[in-house]
Amino acid sequence: MGEVCAICGLVKELCVCETIAKESQKILVYTERKKFNKNYTVVEGIDEKEIALKDLAKRLKSELACGGTAKEGKIELQGEHKQKVKKILIDYGFTPNTIELK
Repeated sequence: MGEVCAICGLVKELCVCETIAKESQKILVYTERKKFNKNYTVVEGIDEKEIALKDLAKRLKSELACGGTAKEGKIELQGEHKQKVKKILIDYGFTPNTIELK
């Protein structure tokens, strides 16, 4: 018998907590101009308690081939990647109607 999830009580392989969390969040993706006139894509609204923000940031940075960081509940990516980020988040399991581009 494997590990049991503390939240839902199911075995880790059958745990649905992360899936439910992905469906219930409202994610905002927008670009922001920072120092030296550089554009950053910001992903905001992902609950850090239910989804590993650093792992998601690492995956986004890897797939977009850019730098970035995860801090204060936000993921900041260097460059303009709004459409690509939305597609990657959908592939990751988030529902399209919960992701808003601004």
